[in-house]
This record gives sequence, C-alpha cells and structure tokens, in this order.
Amino acid sequence: MQEKLSLTVLKIGEKATISAVNSEELPAKFLEMGLLPGHVIEVKHKAPFNGPIGLHIHSSNVLIALRKSEAEHIFVEK
Repeated sequence: MQEKLSLTVLKIGEKATISAVNSEELPAKFLEMGLLPGHVIEVKHKAPFNGPIGLHIHSSNVLIALRKSEAEHIFVEK
C-alpha cells in the first residue's frame, strides 16, 4: 500500500492519484472542477517562495492554480 502524501510534496511533471480531500477546508468550486478522490492530477507549475501550484486534472481536462495552504488539504498517492 502506498503512503498518503500532501499534494505540496509533488515536483513539476509528477502525476499522482488523489486519495483524500479535506472538503471542510476547501471551497466547493475545487470539488466541482474535479479535485475528487480517484482522479489523476499532474503538477504543471510551482511558483517560488510558497506561491501557487498549477495542476492539470486529467479527468476534466482542467488546469487550475491552488494556494499552497489549499494544496496541503489534498492527499495523493504516486
């Protein structure tokens, strides 16, 4: 079994499957865009100095940016 990691530890170009989302800490719009358990994501961009993280959600073909504080509430498996 693979370890659950926070989305913030992924590097640019890495793909992972969302294993859990703390929906109480995230706005509903992220869930509506496809940040749901079981969906595959890929890190496209990481801004320096703890800036936003750009993600590609493969199931809905959406590119979104998350604050690091929001990304900490999304857990993935490589």
